[in-house]
Amino acid sequence: MIVLKAAQEKVLNALQAVSGIVERRHTLPILANVLIRKQGANVEFTTSDLEIQVRTTADFEGAADTFSTTVGARKLIDILRSMPADQIVSLSAAQSKLTLQGGKSRFTLQTLPADDFPLVQEAADFGPAFSVPQRTLKSLIDQVHFAMAVHDIRYYLNGILFVAEGKSLILVATDGHRLALAQATLEVEIPKQEVILPRKTVLELQRLLRDDKDSADSAIEMRFAGNQAKFSFSGMEFVTKLVEGKFPDFNRVIPKGHKNAVTLGRAPLLACLQRAAILTSEKFKGVRVNIEPGTLRIASSNAEQEEAKEELEIDYAGDAIEIGFNVTYLIDVLTNLNVEMVRIELQDGNSSALITAPDVDGFKYVVMPMRI
Repeated sequence: MIVLKAAQEKVLNALQAVSGIVERRHTLPILANVLIRKQGANVEFTTSDLEIQVRTTADFEGAADTFSTTVGARKLIDILRSMPADQIVSLSAAQSKLTLQGGKSRFTLQTLPADDFPLVQEAADFGPAFSVPQRTLKSLIDQVHFAMAVHDIRYYLNGILFVAEGKSLILVATDGHRLALAQATLEVEIPKQEVILPRKTVLELQRLLRDDKDSADSAIEMRFAGNQAKFSFSGMEFVTKLVEGKFPDFNRVIPKGHKNAVTLGRAPLLACLQRAAILTSEKFKGVRVNIEPGTLRIASSNAEQEEAKEELEIDYAGDAIEIGFNVTYLIDVLTNLNVEMVRIELQDGNSSALITAPDVDGFKYVVMPMRI
């Protein structure tokens, strides 16, 4: 039976949309598979890792039957990638095998029963749906994702705090050493929501969301339950578990009223920091920053007694301050901000620094000092 027949590009796009969460190695072998369900010309692709489930639907030529199976997601994608984009490919089923054909190529793949595929149990008590532009959410994620913790014992830091209320949408990420906050004003009022999205969910949304403002499906619809979130966008449905726990009070972390501030070019500062970082060691990423009227100096050294020194001319008339930072934390924020200028506010050598962007309303980045 022919399950589907279409151009390689169309089949590959549908599979790639759902395959980001598939792990190559898993305790449950079937989770390395994609669930394929066919009803007439309508074919649905679903993947799951037990905590996140992604589903997309597309129309393909093929027999007008009902059929379902699961097959290795990565293998299928790797085979399709190796074929020309405009080649017509077909997927046909016989016994417990799927055969992929394109031109004179033919691949026979082993399947596992669709009934064995563990779908995520969706919550029954989802709250009201609300929509925001995809590009707005993507922009906010882009501004903060790098500050999420990775495998932190404080599990609530391994993700992003999502706060929606009225016409305000705020995303916050922190790993305990730095904090990034991005805020957008929406055109519609939305119900109060405060949830923590897991790290894997955040990175997958960042990959899938589009930032084209003119397409008809440019909004993302969201619904939240006690421990689950559901997103619908671009013909896809995305269900994820939420992180349970109490996120730190981010308002207390953001410094207010620092008396010394300097505005300077993002690109020149980033280049200086990247050069200075070359002579830091893997274990110790510290750089020393000296700021005084007219000049910003950056210095780094390592156990081999090598050192780097950088200097920038700046428009600054405040106090002379010497402060240490983890250079990676500064490089991260400057790499992920797509702006000309950044503003750095400092109090003294022992207080956290606040980095903002004059061209991006609602962005704040707090970085703790480091002893050097």
